[in-house]
Amino acid sequence: MPRFVAPLLALTVLLSGCGSDPAPPESITVTFVRHAQSQANADGVIDTTVPGPGITGEGEQQGQQVADELRGKDFDGIYASSMIRTQQTAAPLARELGEQVDVLPGLKEIPAGWFEGSPQDAAAMTYFLAPELWLQGQRSARIPGAIDGNEFIDEFTGAMQRIYDSGDKNVVAFSHGAAIAVWTQLTVSNTDANLLMSHPLPNVGQVVIEGNPVTGWQLVSWDGLSG
Repeated sequence: MPRFVAPLLALTVLLSGCGSDPAPPESITVTFVRHAQSQANADGVIDTTVPGPGITGEGEQQGQQVADELRGKDFDGIYASSMIRTQQTAAPLARELGEQVDVLPGLKEIPAGWFEGSPQDAAAMTYFLAPELWLQGQRSARIPGAIDGNEFIDEFTGAMQRIYDSGDKNVVAFSHGAAIAVWTQLTVSNTDANLLMSHPLPNVGQVVIEGNPVTGWQLVSWDGLSG
């Protein structure tokens, strides 16, 4: 082979490789599960402290029920927040699947700040005022004594990035009602804002999304309702 041919072939291969489109990022499926009934839920108070209260006897039953429901879903990763109630809810499913629960602090509940310990039935006029503004595009609004919308999004999205980087493809993430609802509404491309009011997540309610951190996330279902 003439001496100039080999370098020419190598250059051709290199240029053809540079011109090809990169492979699109792989999508994963994430099933969010709100924790089972906590003692704070039963008492009717807002408690976003860490690690916070555990689940009640009724909550233990709910945790087993959700494990029975989800054990055939072929999950390859189980995640929970740094709050004990999510870890206790996740425990029955983890035992049945022989998986460990990976704790990600970014999945924790939106902190209540000054409204810690206040009645749950007043949350719409206290604790949830700032998150409602986030949903309207005012992410700089701050929960008094706690965080603003940008800080919340950064923390929760950071946890989602860690889930994606783990290589797991079909995961279940045990988190919290406000955190799941607000992050989903702020992030998915096919959001339905009416779901927050018409169908608030109950204990062990589920939200399923698909996608990735690069091209975005899509809502598959909201507590059984198709996205």
